[in-house]
Amino acid sequence: MKAALMLTLSRIVVCPIFLVIYLFYYKIGIDVRIMPFILLALLIICELSDVFDGFVARRKNQVTELGKILDPMADSIVRLSVFLSFTHGIIKLPLLLVLVFVCRDAVISTLRTLCAMHGTVLAARTSGKIKAALQGLSIFIITSAMIPYTMEVISLAFLRKISIWVVAITAVYTVFSGLEYIWTYRRYIRQAWA
Repeated sequence: MKAALMLTLSRIVVCPIFLVIYLFYYKIGIDVRIMPFILLALLIICELSDVFDGFVARRKNQVTELGKILDPMADSIVRLSVFLSFTHGIIKLPLLLVLVFVCRDAVISTLRTLCAMHGTVLAARTSGKIKAALQGLSIFIITSAMIPYTMEVISLAFLRKISIWVVAITAVYTVFSGLEYIWTYRRYIRQAWA
């Protein structure tokens, strides 16, 4: 298997590890004060693999059609898995906020299929890149905010309030990004509708 593809798949493998450590740290013997640092390390691994898979693919001429599909899919799987795990455990995000991310990704996947049916590749737009960066940043902020909570510097209520505000702001931009994609590729939606 090509190195770039293995790096992409490694991000997907990290998802269940993140989920298990976040939700069941006490059952597997991880101290609550250590848990956020392990989660941050896993997130850093995901981000580095995201950077390096593209670099390796271009450098070693390993750009493949499968890689073009799997790379954004792996990003979505990682982010959605983390946000969904945050609806439980310590953070307890409102599920409706996280569903904004799920619905947006589903709409864009459908739009990508519609475009492909007409021989057009749904190109990554600036709003989509900003959305991805905001989602990644919000995950890092929430995970980092768990550190002062586990050290009893901030309260659980304050941690949850920070988390909700960060995700709400990200959700608003996520909706904007989805609408921008729909507007840009509206011709294909009209053709499919007809």
